[in-house]
Amino acid sequence: MGEWELWQLGLIFLSGLWAGTINTVVGSGTLVTFPVLVSMGMNPVNAVVSNAMGLVAGGFSGAYGYREELKTVPRTFLRLLPASVAGGLCGAALLLNVPDDVFDWVAPALILFALFLVVFQPRLSALVQARTGSTQLRTPDHQQLSPFLYVLVFLTGIYGGFFTAAQGVILFAIFGVMLFGSLQQSNALKVVLTLAVNIVAALSYLLFAWDRISWPVVLMVTAGSTVGGWIGGRVGRKLSPTILRGTIVVIGSVAVVTMLIKLFV
Repeated sequence: MGEWELWQLGLIFLSGLWAGTINTVVGSGTLVTFPVLVSMGMNPVNAVVSNAMGLVAGGFSGAYGYREELKTVPRTFLRLLPASVAGGLCGAALLLNVPDDVFDWVAPALILFALFLVVFQPRLSALVQARTGSTQLRTPDHQQLSPFLYVLVFLTGIYGGFFTAAQGVILFAIFGVMLFGSLQQSNALKVVLTLAVNIVAALSYLLFAWDRISWPVVLMVTAGSTVGGWIGGRVGRKLSPTILRGTIVVIGSVAVVTMLIKLFV
């Protein structure tokens, strides 16, 4: 498959598999696949583009898993979808127009921000649980959405279209504060809106960044994340979230150090 060695493709497949599993249980699977690609010498922007396209398949499997919860909030999904799509378009356009040397500096900061969100996700979940515990019978479809919510979803879409990592964690935090309903309803909205951003970004890459796409990488990440999404749905919830989260932090930290060394050495 072109410039890729067989062992590299195998490692990319495994990282995609692990990312698919993590996305189902914890989220932020990009913090596994992106560092692996960069460590193999791939241009960071090309890595974001190829990785985002490969993870779309895993997003579909995750959305299918939350189909019942999504049926309880169809109106909210349709109201927020345009904000996510518009944000995803802006984020993808920003990524494709930012010089590579600028992204080389921005990427480590974005990874650190995403790692911060992953580390504090348990506390975030506890806060959201405490807030929503008394409103389990109320759904987002029965409330008037704040204009500020649309702005936040739009901004998260920009972030997702630009970098993808941890946008689900950001949406979860936003929905926990600004929407009524259960955690599962928030998760369902998070999964489908994140998928929408990824699809829009992937289409933008196909139209305007064809030369930046590594199809062997897309194929391996797609295959791995699809299998990983299935594993996450079947057995992933039985795995320790602490171990999964720890894996993300370790790999993400290595990626930051590696990218900084390349910048300063």
